[in-house]
Amino acid sequence: MLTGCRNLSWTFFSLTSRRLWTRQSFKSPAALCSSAFSSVLHSLPSSTHSHHFLPSRQSSARLPLSVNFSSAHSSGLMELKEVLQVLEQLAPLSLAESWDNVGLLVEPSKPRPVKTILLTNDLTDVVMEEAVAVSCDLIISYHPPLFRPIKRLVQKDWKQRLAVRAVEAGIVIFSPHTSWDCVKGGVNDWLVGGLGSGQVSVLSQVLGAASHSHKLEFTVRSAEELNMIMEELKACDSGTTLQHSGSRPDSSGIHVSVTCCDSALTPSVQALLGHGTPSQSLSIVKLEKPPLLGHGQGRRSVLDQPVSVGAAVQKLKSHLGLSHLRLALGWGQTLESSVCTVAVCAGSGASVLNGVKADLYVTGEMSHHEVLDAVAKGTSVILSDHSNSERGYLAVFRERLAVRLPDSVTVVLSKADRDPLEVV
Repeated sequence: MLTGCRNLSWTFFSLTSRRLWTRQSFKSPAALCSSAFSSVLHSLPSSTHSHHFLPSRQSSARLPLSVNFSSAHSSGLMELKEVLQVLEQLAPLSLAESWDNVGLLVEPSKPRPVKTILLTNDLTDVVMEEAVAVSCDLIISYHPPLFRPIKRLVQKDWKQRLAVRAVEAGIVIFSPHTSWDCVKGGVNDWLVGGLGSGQVSVLSQVLGAASHSHKLEFTVRSAEELNMIMEELKACDSGTTLQHSGSRPDSSGIHVSVTCCDSALTPSVQALLGHGTPSQSLSIVKLEKPPLLGHGQGRRSVLDQPVSVGAAVQKLKSHLGLSHLRLALGWGQTLESSVCTVAVCAGSGASVLNGVKADLYVTGEMSHHEVLDAVAKGTSVILSDHSNSERGYLAVFRERLAVRLPDSVTVVLSKADRDPLEVV
């Protein structure tokens, strides 16, 4: 029933969005999109059973749902900055890992409307040829073709050569990478959904941004002293991020709690140490960043309907569109052994899966010894090769993106993109 409700909600939203865009009524598309999205979002149940992927309430609370479209839409055109706003809504770049290189990677100097978007898992020479052939304006490459810092742009390096080719052709390159992995309803939710519905949890939780990192608690003797100290603290913090609260006076004075950012901590403490009563009662507490529920790397699912190892293999072949997978049976396991819990991480997932208790691990690649470690603990392992664990999500994302864009923008999947490895 929960899955059915979400199917209905998603269908309603898709149809509503398409109808609104088809009408070409661009007087206030941001308001229309926000209203339709919000109504569907709040109608969804909070259970994690379903794998029909809409952003969570947690993510919607911290990010705007509307896009400020420009007057260019009166002619049905869409600017790059507007497409980037839509992409940010679908998968905020702030969710990406700190080591990653996500977002706008190549931006030609001469702007032009975005009419054709090409989705690919990897940007290779053949994919670039395809992009040029279809007069592509924007390439969304899941893996960032530019990852490490570069000191020159030369033809002998294939990634640099692609960047130069994109600039010459006026093509923008954007990469979401781990922001798609971490977002609720992203790559990892899609991957674990291939084995059926279940109680899904995040393996490595993403933490939200916190404007305040420390709490200072102290006591003052009077309201006059409090006012004087607060003026000093505001000067330390430029008056931008300081927040405070105080309790009613008692025999020991007024108890005050102040939160401040990292940069304001040292000058704030120095100011308080200059006053007798606050310096004697001062305590400092480091504040933890709040978790963003449903967002993060990897997923673990307690399946509603357990399957055998053999059945899990067949389900994943169908889900990933592959004829072959690699399987390592856990110690004491057979193809008939039951799989009740599964842990997944798209790409190279050993660091995320390590130590997770599950009957089955699913990822793109693991080293020989990492597989041996899992097998020794009785956990079976299915490997699809790196990009095969991710590529199928492109079709899911294409539908989500297309319903948020006007009819003048075409979103196509690359036909040339494929995993470099094949079974021979």
